Amino acid sequence: MKTRFILNPSSGRNRLRPWLPGMIRNFIQVQGLEAELAVTEGPGHATALARAAIAAGCTQVVAVGGDGTMNEVAQALRHTPAELGLVPCGSGNGLALHLGLPLSLAQALALTASPTARVTTIDTGEANGKPFFNAMGIGLDAVVSDRFNRLTHRGLPVYARTVLGVIRELRPERVVISDGAAAEELEVLLVAVANSDQYGNHARIAPGARVDDGALDLVAIRPVGLVGAVSLAVRLFAGNLHRSPGVRRFRGDRLIIERVGPGLLHTDGETHAAGARIEVRVQPRSLRVRVPARSRVTTPSPDWAPAGFALQLP
Repeated sequence: MKTRFILNPSSGRNRLRPWLPGMIRNFIQVQGLEAELAVTEGPGHATALARAAIAAGCTQVVAVGGDGTMNEVAQALRHTPAELGLVPCGSGNGLALHLGLPLSLAQALALTASPTARVTTIDTGEANGKPFFNAMGIGLDAVVSDRFNRLTHRGLPVYARTVLGVIRELRPERVVISDGAAAEELEVLLVAVANSDQYGNHARIAPGARVDDGALDLVAIRPVGLVGAVSLAVRLFAGNLHRSPGVRRFRGDRLIIERVGPGLLHTDGETHAAGARIEVRVQPRSLRVRVPARSRVTTPSPDWAPAGFALQLP
């Protein structure tokens, strides 16, 4: 199996790992893999490198970085027979945790060459045409992501402080949410649309959500004070956020969010300017991912390939 590792040296913990490129090259050599390492040089570069890898005949492209790197690499792999490998090195690693991937660097690398690994196909999403694979959001979600991405130090404690700081400043906004059959107007602090069940760090924004069910889960959280925010945080990590009276949940393959005016939107933690109307769609079973044999995702990878591709299974 021809493999290309794509390393983002600026992702999360990778900033403190100047030895990582050497480790990956040594891993390739010791395992006797038909593989190469490519290193990103800036935003968007991982997508270009992944496309080049597919053009070169790679059947596995491995993202070595955080959720942003995963997003960029996966963009190029959607609707192709190439499979995504993940070596999670970010602050949250939401999709990796949902799929049951190892967070240990050595174990994650080993999975990319493991004969016992399997390939599954997962759904992906689009928000106004921007792909996401774990979660997208507006409101608190997007503002926190924007500020967090500007910080030099990351981690859960820093993220929690950022969230509390934004809650003190952020004003709620009115939105209309539609699932195609009905519409509801709400005043919200944030709206998140999840493919997996969590943001990362086991913070389950959409308990019970799955990446292989052909639907996306929308979670709208009404305004809360600091005391309410603490209560929601407890529920977030306890996995019962949906039971809070301040939370509304919708589910479907096409969801529309309309707000008063334009603002920020995040996709897998990366922020973008977006208009007042946001249309979110699911792309069922559109990405092949390498997972451990005991991954929670049970949907097998089908023997299919889009027109113009020859399917090459490992």
